[in-house]
Amino acid sequence: MAAYVILDIDVKDLAGYEEYKKAGAPTILAYGGKPLARGGATEVLEGNWTPKRMIILEFKSMEQARQWWHSPEYSEAKKLRHGSAVTNAVFLEGI
Repeated sequence: MAAYVILDIDVKDLAGYEEYKKAGAPTILAYGGKPLARGGATEVLEGNWTPKRMIILEFKSMEQARQWWHSPEYSEAKKLRHGSAVTNAVFLEGI
């Protein structure tokens, strides 16, 4: 069953975030992930949510998504993101 990683990223340091993107993007593909949406326009339909930079990644399974998220390669990139942005992130199991 497919799984999705959904991130809402509020970038605070653009230069640092660019370094994160360079380090993090290759790890997604290395773990079998596929970017579905990244940084496009959003439109809030209900509620008080104000998304910043949305990213949706697809993996073949929840386990594969977890392996990527906790991998040594992405853990290094994650440090760059933590230093340059505030993030909300969830795993979502597909159908």
